[in-house]
Amino acid sequence: MNTIKFENKGNIKMIAHRGVSGLETENTCPAFLVAGVKSYYGIETDVHLTKDGKFLIGHDESFARVAGEDVIIEETDMEDLRKIRIKDTDGSKVRADLFPPTLEEYIRICKKYDKQSILEVKGDFPKEKVWEMVELIKALGWYEKTTFISFYLGNLLAIRERYPDSDIQCLFAECEEKEIQFMIENKMDADLCGYCITPEKVQKLHAHGLKVNVWTLDTLEHANMAKIAGVDFITSNILE
Repeated sequence: MNTIKFENKGNIKMIAHRGVSGLETENTCPAFLVAGVKSYYGIETDVHLTKDGKFLIGHDESFARVAGEDVIIEETDMEDLRKIRIKDTDGSKVRADLFPPTLEEYIRICKKYDKQSILEVKGDFPKEKVWEMVELIKALGWYEKTTFISFYLGNLLAIRERYPDSDIQCLFAECEEKEIQFMIENKMDADLCGYCITPEKVQKLHAHGLKVNVWTLDTLEHANMAKIAGVDFITSNILE
């Protein structure tokens, strides 16, 4: 099994969703490494706060789905979370390299392979922790190549407040006039559900100098529809 090549993508930049999660288990170092050695522009992932205020990678609030362990990230210290072993794609739990990565490990992989970090901030972080997260990324030398995304707009506003030059995309499942005006007013790019995007919405955002990323498209048919709409990025589990 391999990635599916979107040969006709033109100028669209491809982003590996949670790493190449169509090949390796999502949000693990192996998934990030596969993205690193392929042609992706960026690697998307999700960051949570642990009980002891540290930054851990994982999509859900717990590891019930990916590890069979209903351990809540926000209620558990980093040391205990790091002991969890995540299931391989065949459901087994025998690989020692499948564990929850830290934010630092993810950023270092992006940096090693020169991939844009597309970092989703999960949950409503306290402003001080948002700033601490950005400072950590700056210390690792990858701030200029990190795009911050979130459904929690307070996280994005906190980043913009202290780091006005930051690269930000607003995550929206639906994008109507209210959402478009928010992005225009705050000069934030769009990260939208790929199944509800229209050429008209893309054109309106582009007219205000805003870029458009769409998620999560895994077929060439849907990718071609996004291309016709004029998007700038496609986030995918398997398309390259």
